[in-house]
Amino acid sequence: MEALLALFGASFVAATLFPLPSEAALFAYLQAYPEHTVLGVTVATIGNTLGGMTTYVLGRLLPNRGIDNRALRALHRWGAPVTFFAWLPIIGDALAAGAGWLRVNWVAALAFMAVGRLSRYIVVAVFA
Repeated sequence: MEALLALFGASFVAATLFPLPSEAALFAYLQAYPEHTVLGVTVATIGNTLGGMTTYVLGRLLPNRGIDNRALRALHRWGAPVTFFAWLPIIGDALAAGAGWLRVNWVAALAFMAVGRLSRYIVVAVFA
């Protein structure tokens, strides 16, 4: 149970501005508990998605002033589907915060973020 809580915590924190490799945490968990692959992927996905949505909420709290960057332009053009890529290093946090700042539908952002993060963790599990 402690290992799952640590995996959840690492996955959650990794989706915020703190640079933490959640893939490494999942890989380590799967090496220790290979029989719990589905559980590990599920816990990592939920933790990382909730962390991403925390960044989304923080973006909603930002004042609506003229901020312009590549991530915001993509979000403005493509909307919620761009949040699929919110797991990417460096720009992922900007995508999640930008989605909140632009008031992208939170249910759609949640769904796309979850699918993107799940996809990444499935790849990690395949190679674990």
